[in-house]
Amino acid sequence: MKRLYSAKALHFMDFTSAKTYILQRLRTELSEKLTYHSYQHTLEVLRAVKEIADAEKIFGEALHLLETAAAFHDAGFLRTYQEHEQAGCLIAREQLPRFGYSDKQISRICEMILSTRIPQSPGSHLAKILCDADLYYLGQDDFYATGQSLFHEFRERGIVNNEEEWNRLQVRFLESHQYFTRTAIERRAMRKAQHLAEVKAIVDSYAA
Repeated sequence: MKRLYSAKALHFMDFTSAKTYILQRLRTELSEKLTYHSYQHTLEVLRAVKEIADAEKIFGEALHLLETAAAFHDAGFLRTYQEHEQAGCLIAREQLPRFGYSDKQISRICEMILSTRIPQSPGSHLAKILCDADLYYLGQDDFYATGQSLFHEFRERGIVNNEEEWNRLQVRFLESHQYFTRTAIERRAMRKAQHLAEVKAIVDSYAA
């Protein structure tokens, strides 16, 4: 009986249309000043989610819920910068029922979205996958290029004023960050540690 319920839930959950809806809004409505938290970032998180989920053997309804959370995880930037995770949950609760998502499914999606708030605090396996996907770039070869897009966004908002402040912030963040899934640890942690050492060397070069 439980298996029949799961199949029924998956049948009525129109993930494809829900993803198309929110990606269209992100592509056309996000501020151009969001150089990091952009439409492209959401696409990259979706790709990382699929990679990690496949390695972690996540399929069926759970995968659709995870991918929905990835698609909506930064939707809150359509409304606000601060507390955007909470705003994203509100958008999910407003929009997902018309795509066949149940209250229980939406609650699971919101739990995943809220877990991406810094410092990350995932309480489930799916949330751990989303958190790792959201910061997968920390252990990728495009770390510096992606970091520059975040630097420009932070400078635009007055969070940092120059590259020295940015690099010092990066060191603190990289030192406090951890990956949660075995997949991300195996595939990204070593490269992330190399990036930390490199940015530390830059910071150490600054005059005291």
